[in-house]
Amino acid sequence: MTSTAAPMPAHAADRHESASADHRTGWLAALRSDRFRALQLVLFALGSVLMPLGILAIALGWYGSAHAHYDYDQNVYLISGGIMGLGLTFLGGFLYFGAWLAKNSSDQRDTNRQLSEALTALSYAVQRLGGGAPVESDVVDGTLVVAGSGTTVHRRDCALIAHRDDLRELDGHEYGLAPCRVCRPAVD
Repeated sequence: MTSTAAPMPAHAADRHESASADHRTGWLAALRSDRFRALQLVLFALGSVLMPLGILAIALGWYGSAHAHYDYDQNVYLISGGIMGLGLTFLGGFLYFGAWLAKNSSDQRDTNRQLSEALTALSYAVQRLGGGAPVESDVVDGTLVVAGSGTTVHRRDCALIAHRDDLRELDGHEYGLAPCRVCRPAVD
């Protein structure tokens, strides 16, 4: 008994090919965009293969050298098993180290991106706060002030202290105060 499969309608076949192509291009795009992750996986895989092969080569070299009856046979096992095994073991270790560096690099890129986004949001918030209506105070704009018991000198119109009401004017007898990095007052 033979059964023949019914052919797919043309629109279903096109949809199937399109979904398959989207899946492949999506995977390739994800791989390209995450180069450090791909590099980490390749280095880790190579290291996980080479290091045990090196240890196995050392063990086989020792076994062959231990059971050889002549000195020249022992040298062959020592060179082929021992030195090659050490080389493979060290190469595998370096590849593991490279995988670790690739992971750290990827993590650092993510951290830098998050920090950049946070600083952009903070900058936007400071600009919005500084661009609002002027704060009414008995301290004249352009004078130098310190907020509370702080150690930073600000101009009165500084966006960082615009919402504070515990400002005190500098009388010239203060010392050890640093200028604000945002409003950059001229401190003499």
